[in-house]
Amino acid sequence: MATIPTFPSRDDVLRMARSTTDITGQLLDTAGNITRIAINTLDPRDGSGAEVLRVLRRTTAELAEASASPQAQEAFYRMVDTLTRLGTSGAPLAVHPVSEPAQALLTALGDSLLPVLDAVEPAVEECAAALGELVEAMSPLLPATAGAAAGALLALTPLLQAATEVLRDSAPELRRIADALTAALAPLMPLQVTLAERAAAAGAGVARASLPPLADLTEAAAATAKAARPLLVAGEEILVSGLEQLQPVALAAASRAGRVARAAAVRVSAAVSPAAEPGVVVAVTPG
Repeated sequence: MATIPTFPSRDDVLRMARSTTDITGQLLDTAGNITRIAINTLDPRDGSGAEVLRVLRRTTAELAEASASPQAQEAFYRMVDTLTRLGTSGAPLAVHPVSEPAQALLTALGDSLLPVLDAVEPAVEECAAALGELVEAMSPLLPATAGAAAGALLALTPLLQAATEVLRDSAPELRRIADALTAALAPLMPLQVTLAERAAAAGAGVARASLPPLADLTEAAAATAKAARPLLVAGEEILVSGLEQLQPVALAAASRAGRVARAAAVRVSAAVSPAAEPGVVVAVTPG
């Protein structure tokens, strides 16, 4: 015989009523916030709501018109066809036997390059920092360089347009050239492969025979350089000392050349300037 469920107590009823009231209040607050956002967005007094609706209508209409054109439909069909072909032809590559040696090669390259990258990391960081400082120091030249590049591009634009027109008009001749080259080179490919295999075998033999003498020569050169290191250091010190002695002379010569150039520029400007006052002679004597 089924038992009769007990009635909830007064505290349980109050707790359920309070929980229901809280949940209802939260729902009403959320609905009020959503309504307030919608009113603020679409408020016709502000003008933003009407502008948003107008932009949405115009964008939707333009997208619909553009997507309904025959050119867009053809482009969509071509994109789908291309993606289908890529998926059909590229999917077998993942399970092809050739992919296994390629993956092994990539793994070996990664394992071999990681120690090298760890070793050269400090040098690369210093070089990058020096390069950043160099670029920052050359920043005044960047506008002039950009202007020169823009001028060069503008000068090349007519040439590129003329070349494009010539190539477009000569499409049949280009196809004939391509067909002729293909017909001439296709029979030579097997011969080239055979010659490449023979050359690879001969090169491998030469490399095996020349590596031991090259190692001996390298060791001898290293020993010679180690023995001649004091002479090299002394020669570098002499060269640096000579440059330090020539620096004041070069600075003085450059300064004098600058003064002479400024004086000549002033005299030329005074001679050719139509706005110069009569009876006034400008003369600068280089000091």
